[in-house]
Order: sequence, then structure tokens, then C-alpha cells
Amino acid sequence: MITLTGVKKSFGSNHVLRGVDLHVGKGQSMVVIGGSGTGKSVLIKCILGLVKPDAGIITVDETDVTRLPREAFLARFGMLFQGGALFDSLPVWQNVAFRLLRGSLARPWPEARSIAIEKLGRVGLQPDVADRLPAELSGGMQKRVGLARAICAEPEIIFFDEPTTGLDPIMAGVINDLIREIVTEMGATAITITHDMTSVRAIADQVAMIHAGKIRWTGPIKEMDTSPDPYVDQFIHGRAEGPIETIR
Repeated sequence: MITLTGVKKSFGSNHVLRGVDLHVGKGQSMVVIGGSGTGKSVLIKCILGLVKPDAGIITVDETDVTRLPREAFLARFGMLFQGGALFDSLPVWQNVAFRLLRGSLARPWPEARSIAIEKLGRVGLQPDVADRLPAELSGGMQKRVGLARAICAEPEIIFFDEPTTGLDPIMAGVINDLIREIVTEMGATAITITHDMTSVRAIADQVAMIHAGKIRWTGPIKEMDTSPDPYVDQFIHGRAEGPIETIR
């Protein structure tokens, strides 16, 4: 479904992506792991077309993303943002149905509201939440609203950016389980970026390790713990000693 070949991106002298090669199969849940500043977020922005690579090729469903009409292309994607990114001034249901209220996916408001309430129910929120403002919700509830928004337009591809950041361990487990269930139900292709190893084990079919702008290892989740790659070994076990330099 998604293939990156030799993708490079620099910001001035900062070489963020240094020749990324990655393949994500249709219906697969790929989790990209790596420390802060290793290029995970830039990788997603390049796929979405929000950042233009300096070199390399990115294809979605065998089509070069640079040749697709932007609106039609983005309509295929859903996104759960790290900080929720909910609109404070809009009630919950309008946040969830945001894409269904404008553009090529626009639906009549009553229909959009009905779909939003249905998706809220799918992530475990009651209909009475629909008319509240985001500020009236807990962090875990806001994350669920963000997940409902990500799936509201029935996307083929969903991105999850650090989905459990800021959540307590119990709520993080709930969100991980929801993501796994929803991706499986929808048959969607998913890319998650995270450094939370609990999320990795709960969500991933495949894992890719990125460090210093390159994919160091990729393989099935069941092979991650026995990977001979020293970068993977150090990262998943949280060791201070190894090829990944740490600031002391």
C-alpha cells in the first residue's frame, strides 16, 4: 500500500531523512520506533505530502503521491495526532465529523452528526458527550474523540502519532486495544510512530526501527525481541550502552 524508496529530507544542515526505504503492505499495521528527533514525524509528513522530500519516491497504492490531486489523496487518510489537536471552540461531534462537514466529503449536518455519534460509540463514549466541548473532557476521553475523528470518514490508511503520550498505563492500554480492534475491523493500513514499547507490542504486525534518518531494521513483531540489530536491541531494552548515543 505504501512504499518509500531512497527518501531524503533536510532542513538546512539538518539531514533528517537520509535515504529511507520502507514497505507497508495493504491491511498491515506498521509501527515505526525510534528516539526523539530520529525523523519519525517527518516521515509521516512526507507521505501525507505536507513536506516535500528532497529526493526519493513515495508511492501509495503504486501511485506516486506527487501526482495525485491533494484533496482526493488526503481523503484516503485518517490521523490521530499526538496532542489530540481538537478544536476548542467546536463541540465534540463537530470535531469528530470535521471532514464530513466540508470539502468533497461533505454530508448534511444531521447525517454527519449521526455518523459522529456512531463513531464515538465505537470508541466507548456515550451520545451525551457529543455536545460537550473538548475542555470538559479528561485526557483519555479527548484521545478517544481524536480516534473517533480519525476513523469517521472510513479511511483506507490511518496514522497514529504517539497515541498513548500523556495517558496513564490503564488508559494507554485501553487506547492500544481500541486501535488494534478498529484497524482490524476496518481492514485499514496503519502506520504508528511511537517510543512506547507497550504500544508496539499491542498494535504492530510489522516493526521498523529508524535511527539517524535511516531504517536500521524492519521485520515482524514476533522477531523484534530476537533481532540481531544492535540499535533495536538497545532501544527495546532501554539500555544506556550501545550504538545509540545518549546525553549524560
